[in-house]
Amino acid sequence: MMSGLATGRRHSALFLRAVLACASLLVVDHADVHAQASIGNLLNPVQDGFANPQDLPGQQLSQADQSPPPGQQGPAPSRIGQTPTYGTPAASGASDDGYDSLNRKRKKPKPYPGAPKLKGSIGPGNRDDVPPPPVRPIPPSATANKTPLAPAMAGTVPGQPPRRRLKPDDDPFGPVGDVVGGFLVKGAVELWGGYDTNPGRFTQPRGAALYKIAPELVIASQWSRHSVVADLRGSFTGYGSTFPSLDGSVSPVPVNVDLPAFTGKIDGRIDVSSDTHLLQELRMRVGTDNPGSPNIQAGLAQYPLYLTTGGSLGIDQSFNRLQVTVNANADNTTYQNSKLTDGTSTTNEDRNYNQFGGVARVSYDLMPGLKPFAEVEGDTRIHETSVDRNGYQRDSNGGYAKAGTTFEFSRLLTGEIAVGYALRNYADPRLNQLTGLLTSASLVWTASPLTTVKFTTDTSVDETTLPGTSGVLTRTYTAEVDHDFRRWLTGIGRFTYGTMDYQGDVRRDQIYSISGDIIWKLNRNIWVKGQLRRDWLDSNIPNASTASTVMMVGVRLQN
Repeated sequence: MMSGLATGRRHSALFLRAVLACASLLVVDHADVHAQASIGNLLNPVQDGFANPQDLPGQQLSQADQSPPPGQQGPAPSRIGQTPTYGTPAASGASDDGYDSLNRKRKKPKPYPGAPKLKGSIGPGNRDDVPPPPVRPIPPSATANKTPLAPAMAGTVPGQPPRRRLKPDDDPFGPVGDVVGGFLVKGAVELWGGYDTNPGRFTQPRGAALYKIAPELVIASQWSRHSVVADLRGSFTGYGSTFPSLDGSVSPVPVNVDLPAFTGKIDGRIDVSSDTHLLQELRMRVGTDNPGSPNIQAGLAQYPLYLTTGGSLGIDQSFNRLQVTVNANADNTTYQNSKLTDGTSTTNEDRNYNQFGGVARVSYDLMPGLKPFAEVEGDTRIHETSVDRNGYQRDSNGGYAKAGTTFEFSRLLTGEIAVGYALRNYADPRLNQLTGLLTSASLVWTASPLTTVKFTTDTSVDETTLPGTSGVLTRTYTAEVDHDFRRWLTGIGRFTYGTMDYQGDVRRDQIYSISGDIIWKLNRNIWVKGQLRRDWLDSNIPNASTASTVMMVGVRLQN
């Protein structure tokens, strides 16, 4: 018991002493008391001591030392009574619309006015500060009233496999044709009606109404190897009146000036291998002499027809970039007997002849789109009669040599152009050698998606019946511009210039032709066409120059 009482008294004395010490502190005088400055580098070793001189114990800081340096804030706020945080708070680096580990609601980006709404959140590659592309207006064709399609055609039948997307049609009003076996067949016929101010090409114009029928047929094979293409085109131009002589004299123009014509050829190719091809061609042409030609006899009842038939057989061989083509040709030209106004007829056997020859062509694929070539041709013409109606031997040997190139520059300019020289020697020593510059070209320039410019030129050596004249060197140049005002409305402007050089004679003729066509395409099967054409023949022979204006309107039926 004593020990317990002694322990209690001892604890009470200690408590009383502590209370008296605190009370003595409260009654002391309010004098300025400064705490010892904290020494941050006390334990950091430096040269000559453990602390810097300014951090030595007992050093009192001035008021300037107590203020924070310029540009810095004062003492940090007290953290007494607040929950301490350690490290980086959760989701402190999340953006407004990115990933948030606290699953807070994210803000949806607001699209620009008129821009399509964004799908999903903005992530890498989808920045909200990049302006969206401008909104394209809806084309009128998307909102136009269209004929509804059957579900099978539209591909909306449940379970139906997706339809293969069709290629865009470059010619939405072109003929489709019919597939017969392995061939694609396209046919058409044009019916025209109009007026010609001078169909007979008189020096004093005499006009007449006209009609024209022009059928055509194109057949092309659809085989993976080999090829056969047939192109057959014909026409017949008839006039509603005849042109008898007004004064009873012999007229240089036939009474009946109807003009039949036909041009057809069948091209074949046999692919022996990828580098070797056998070439075949059959051709036929029916026509008459051109109105105003000096080869036309006086006093004719109608134009005599001529028929030219022939064929070619050749081979085309490729040696890497080098290509060699050789063809053998054979043709026959036969003229119909001339019917005169008095009921009699005269023969034209002296104008009939056979032509045999060959053509060799070497080309090299220099670079994509550029293929230069050189071509040489030689032939012989043998007439059915040894001398003609004027006593001249018309058999001859001749040919030509030319060089040029084919090209294709980004599909904007394509074609072929060549320049050469032609000559022909005749069996009759009285007939001079026929020589002249040869030009040939076929160019197509796509100026714009709506405008196409075409240029063609050709040179030919033609036979003639004029006494003392070797032949006719004929050159023609044609420029054409096609423009689509609409997909269904096309305008065509054409200009032709030609020269006819009668070598051995003083005659020189020049021909001019300018025309304008308009084509209204109702659909794939029916087109309406119109044409206005002006023709001139300018000759240095007196009373040989003529002119004519042709106006026609027609319809084209095709399949």
